[in-house]
Amino acid sequence: MSLISAKGVRLKYGAVEVLHGIDLSIDAGEIVTVIGPNGSGKSTLLRALLGAKDVAAGQITRKEGLRIGYVPQRLAIDANMPLQVRRFLALPVRHSDGEISAMLARVGIAGFEERQLTALSGGQFQRVLLARALLGKPDILMLDEPTQGLDQSGVAGFYQLLEEVRQEMGCAVLLVSHDLHVVMSTSDRVICLNGHICCEGTPTVVSAAPEYRALFGVGTHGTMALYQHKHDDHCDHDHIDEGHHHG
Repeated sequence: MSLISAKGVRLKYGAVEVLHGIDLSIDAGEIVTVIGPNGSGKSTLLRALLGAKDVAAGQITRKEGLRIGYVPQRLAIDANMPLQVRRFLALPVRHSDGEISAMLARVGIAGFEERQLTALSGGQFQRVLLARALLGKPDILMLDEPTQGLDQSGVAGFYQLLEEVRQEMGCAVLLVSHDLHVVMSTSDRVICLNGHICCEGTPTVVSAAPEYRALFGVGTHGTMALYQHKHDDHCDHDHIDEGHHHG
């Protein structure tokens, strides 16, 4: 049985229809990435799957007892409020110091227990959010553009970490992303949204689809080849951000 599925889902904000005809399912252990231009309904879909947004029509079904770990796009922390990493990770569910230390080490920031949240870099903060999501031992990890604001090496490092975590913990990963070049190498399946599901399938299938090309431009056909040759210093790095939308 799928961990989570949507059937005929329609989503609205007020009178405006954001998404319609959404049929999808996420199975245990797979990495699925949702891509699409700004305003295409990616974050709205994630919120609906999380249960934070009501559907206007259709049905979302979650496996009984499903544990979801969520990494938001951004989290506003009051700069005037002292909050250490350890304390943050013990909210709202308490975890032992040992569990917290082990998870911080796992996400690559060992020894950060006493650091103030407000003193962390963007990449460090995203790893803390990931640690928090993973402490709940999720069946599925949902992430909404988790690498926004990170530099190129930070982005690559974060996706590498996600892949390792998925293999070790066996959780499924559902990711909303703009990082086309990385997504196309790390996903089992890609769902391309623009008010509806334009195309979906393996990265190879989606990157060849006319609907994908129409949304992201013909230049992005090089993203697959580029990523596979990322260690080749002679490749044309100018291609790396084609189709990258800053929002």
